[in-house]
Amino acid sequence: MTTQADLNMGDRKVVHDERVKERNRLQRFLIRPEMGAGIGAIGIFVFFLVVAAPFREASSLATVLYASSTIGIMACGVALLMIGGEFDLSAGVAVTFSSLAASMLAFNLHLNLWVGAALALVLALSVGFLNGYLVMKTKIPSFLITLSSFFMLAGINLAVTKLVAGQVATQSVSDMQGWASGQWVFAHAFTIFGVQVKITVLWWLLFTAVATWVLFKTKVGNWIFAVGGDADSARAVGVPVTKVKIGLFMFVGFCAWFVGMHLLFNFNTVQSGQGIGNEFFYIIAAVIGGCLLTGGYGTAIGAAIGAFIFGMTNQGIVYAGWDPDWFKFFLGAMLLFAVIANNAFRNYAAKR
Repeated sequence: MTTQADLNMGDRKVVHDERVKERNRLQRFLIRPEMGAGIGAIGIFVFFLVVAAPFREASSLATVLYASSTIGIMACGVALLMIGGEFDLSAGVAVTFSSLAASMLAFNLHLNLWVGAALALVLALSVGFLNGYLVMKTKIPSFLITLSSFFMLAGINLAVTKLVAGQVATQSVSDMQGWASGQWVFAHAFTIFGVQVKITVLWWLLFTAVATWVLFKTKVGNWIFAVGGDADSARAVGVPVTKVKIGLFMFVGFCAWFVGMHLLFNFNTVQSGQGIGNEFFYIIAAVIGGCLLTGGYGTAIGAAIGAFIFGMTNQGIVYAGWDPDWFKFFLGAMLLFAVIANNAFRNYAAKR
């Protein structure tokens, strides 16, 4: 039975509040942080398909993915740290530090390589903890704290290696216990449709997937965005800002350890001067992928796309037969394009 109240309700006009208006799927897609990087990646991929014949081969794509994966794993950790509002300029040499530590500890103490790797993990996490602790307790910008760490780790890598090994590289560990299993986990290649693909590609995808899940499906992810957007406001509503930021620095340390283990088990010796300058590649991949330098914005997927752009540019120039010296020019151009594109998409989102 219809009442008078029901009739009155039917006569009323439904008023839509613009503040809660839902965006359609296209709008939500266009304003994603990684949108600019995605467009750039498609453009670069098509470009090298046209100008570089070897780029069209499946084996070349596997090489591109491998080059992207070692950058991408680190870019994942760096991206989360940047979303949390901080930088780590020691990330490049931290990879070498972890690899050298595992190799020399195992070799000189006659340990199983897995034990050396575990001790190196403790050291890597300790460096991350120390970076985060100093940033939070001293209030000195992470740029300066981790720049200091960069120089100290670079010095340790070279000095300790020469002191212990008597040269600038570690001894071969390919005949030590734990080598075969460690290589299978960190460095072996498997075949897909007749093409050899490094396992780091799968690890890269897994790191990206887990980081994406943490960012958008967990309370910790909300905390990361909160501390990057406004740490004081986040602290006021109960977010454990210090623990979150220290945890992010330690995650970068974990990523550095993981890539360091790949270097060790892929090449069995490690050059102490490796890794210098790579920290900029990780940051560039994250920025190309949509992470803001000011924090509070970005995605792990964007960082993965940024790393893929790095891999395509790095290998595409070689396949095209161009002078490799042009690589940094193209990388800088992609960075500029991505920053402009991401800014345009954010402005679009704000207007909508």
